[in-house]
Amino acid sequence: MAQVLELTYYPVKGCAGTSASEAGLEPAGLAHDRTFLVVDEEGGFRTQRQEPRLAPIRPTVSADGERLTLTAPGSGTVTVDIDTTGARRDVTMFGDPYRGIDQGDEVAGWLSDALGAPRRLVRVPPEHDRVTTGRTPGTSAFADSCALLVVARSSLDLLNRTMTERGAHALPMDRFRPNIVVDGWPEPHTEDRARHLTIGDTELGYAKLAIRCAVTMVDQSSGTRAGPEPLRTLAAYRRAAEGGVAFGAKFAVLRPGKLSVGDDVRVEAWGPSEL
Repeated sequence: MAQVLELTYYPVKGCAGTSASEAGLEPAGLAHDRTFLVVDEEGGFRTQRQEPRLAPIRPTVSADGERLTLTAPGSGTVTVDIDTTGARRDVTMFGDPYRGIDQGDEVAGWLSDALGAPRRLVRVPPEHDRVTTGRTPGTSAFADSCALLVVARSSLDLLNRTMTERGAHALPMDRFRPNIVVDGWPEPHTEDRARHLTIGDTELGYAKLAIRCAVTMVDQSSGTRAGPEPLRTLAAYRRAAEGGVAFGAKFAVLRPGKLSVGDDVRVEAWGPSEL
C-alpha cells in the first residue's frame, strides 16, 4: 500500500518549507501553505525565479497561528504579529490581480535587507476567493496554481538514476517543493494517472501536470542557481504536449480533513497520463 512519506507546507511563497508529521488540509491546501507573499514596491510578486535568495529564508508560524518568524543566514531573525484585518493592497501574480494584507514595516525592512532590494510581505485576506483551473477546479492561496503538489518517491528515483547515467549529480526532493511525497508507488509518475485520491479522511482530485520552471535549478540550502539540472534531463523524457517539462501532479481538495505521515494513499479512480 502506498503511504504518505513527507508532508511540507510553505508559509511564504518562495521561501523554505516546513516539514510536518501531520497537517490540517483546508480547501486551499495544507494549513498555512503559501498564505504569505513577498512583493516589490509595485505589488508584483517575487519568487525564486527572480530571487533565488528567498530559498534559505525559513518561515515559522506559531502554534496559535498568530505570529510569523523569519530566519535567514546572515540576516538574523524577525518575529511579527500576523495581521489578518489590516488595509488591503493590490498585488499581482502572473499578471492576475489579487489583494493582500500588508504585514508592516518591520518585516518589510528585514526582507529588504535580506534580499538587497525594497520588498514587502502580504498575507492572503479572509475574503480571498481565487478559483484554480484544471481537470478538477479548486482554490489556493498564493500557490502558483492548485492547492497541492503531489510527487511519488519513485519519480525522483527515476530522475536521479537518469541524471547520474548522464554524468550529473542526484538531487534532493526539495528541489521540486512538493506538499505530499508518496512512497510505495513502484511505477514512476503514477501521480500522473491518479484521478481521485483518498488519504486519511481527505479526498483529492487531479487537476493537471506540474510544469516545471527555473526554481528547480535553485539549490534550496544556499539560495543559488545551480542549473541546468534537472530541467536538461527532464527535457529528454518528460516533455509536455503544451510545452515545458512535467514532474509531479497538482491536485484540488475535494474533502478537507487531516493528513499524517504514514497515512495510506488510495487511488479511487485512474486516467491516462496527459504527458
